[in-house]
Amino acid sequence: MDLLHVAIMCVAVLTGVAVRRLVRTPSTTTPGESAGIAMAAIFGGVIGAKLPFLLQGGLQSFDIWLSDGRTVTWALAGGYLSVELMKLALGVTAKTGDGFAAPVAASVAIGRIGCFQGGCCYGVATALPWGVDFGDGVLRHPTQLYEAAFHAAAAVAFVIMNRTNALPRQHFKLYLGTYCVYRFATEWLRPEPAWLLGLTFYQVSVAIIGAAMAAHFVWDARETPTPIGSGAT
Repeated sequence: MDLLHVAIMCVAVLTGVAVRRLVRTPSTTTPGESAGIAMAAIFGGVIGAKLPFLLQGGLQSFDIWLSDGRTVTWALAGGYLSVELMKLALGVTAKTGDGFAAPVAASVAIGRIGCFQGGCCYGVATALPWGVDFGDGVLRHPTQLYEAAFHAAAAVAFVIMNRTNALPRQHFKLYLGTYCVYRFATEWLRPEPAWLLGLTFYQVSVAIIGAAMAAHFVWDARETPTPIGSGAT
């Protein structure tokens, strides 16, 4: 076990908790509903992170659950979908994503630093001066740090948007949607094989997820938002 990697992941979680305290959200759910939503987010995130590997290796492959392989893209999508399904089951109609966009982005930013330290999720070969040798003698794009910078910037942006009440009730959809755009563009810097129509599996995935987020964004934009701090349900 890489103790440094474990430490970085712990810092990622604690960073998310700290940033969560910086954002303001209206009290629109009961403690029981909040707990159910939180559990759904964790469950959906864990399943989503492993889903592509399970589909590839077979649902009966228990070893996949113990391996290091996971995907941030599907973890975010899985957590989002699970939360929406749990809210539907509980009859919760309030929008809850604004309070989690910045904390999740901050956590993922630190987590990507853990990917850099662990030598996974690197990019293709590059002649640029900041290329990094991840152990194979080839200077590569440090795509983990590129992504860490994206999520860190997103965390700052969503804290500011929360404080100024900009685009209320849309933050997590905007976060996931813009990440899909970012990931589609930077996938060309990753050594991933073409999967469909010259695109990688993750490019196809984020195209679908991004389109769903855009549709959900437009749908929710039709409704009148509830001001933060009003306590209305």
